[in-house]
Amino acid sequence: MMLDTILSRRLAVGDRLPSERELGEQFGVSRTVVREAVRALVAKGVIEVRSGSGLRVAAVDAAAVSESMSLFMHGGGIEFEKVHEVRTVLEVHIAGLAAERASDDDVAQLREVHERMKREVGDVAAAARDDLEFHRVIARATHNELFLMLMDSIGTSLIDIRRENLGSGAAPETLGQHERILERITAHDVDGARTAMSAHLEGVAAFWKEQRAAREESEETPVA
Repeated sequence: MMLDTILSRRLAVGDRLPSERELGEQFGVSRTVVREAVRALVAKGVIEVRSGSGLRVAAVDAAAVSESMSLFMHGGGIEFEKVHEVRTVLEVHIAGLAAERASDDDVAQLREVHERMKREVGDVAAAARDDLEFHRVIARATHNELFLMLMDSIGTSLIDIRRENLGSGAAPETLGQHERILERITAHDVDGARTAMSAHLEGVAAFWKEQRAAREESEETPVA
């Protein structure tokens, strides 16, 4: 009830909620029901309690949304193939938009992250973080904050796979693919950036599947 009212924009961020009695009358429920609803919305971060001014509609933090989605994917046991499928739809389009919209500062930052990953390639954990940041910078270059929020939701759930791939010899190939993406974005080549990103993601998936198949075969091979 109250959540529907907030989502329909009848209550905006910072608006003070009416009293429990008024809310009960508005929605036709008892004050007990109102209290339970308020407690649930406070727990979800939709409503905040401000000393001296009662309950107000809270601003939902993008980082909290991304973290919740990331935790869901970690805990939900969603298969890599499903996450990768969604990632591909997002990132190929994002690369095209970045090529169209990237500023000189965006390109400079993307190049900086790429160069840092080349320097840190011997440190798998650092290289994996650089890999993640490379893709985040591309999302920021679209100048649409929703893309970055979605990327953060998915990207952090794939950090283990990034580490596995980079630690298993995929670093040179990954850096080469990143270089091509960087070149196409720098050139503001929309189709080229989309093609380069698509090839990169196909390569990531293929390498990971090969490694997984090799591990499974090794586990099934009896010890002599």
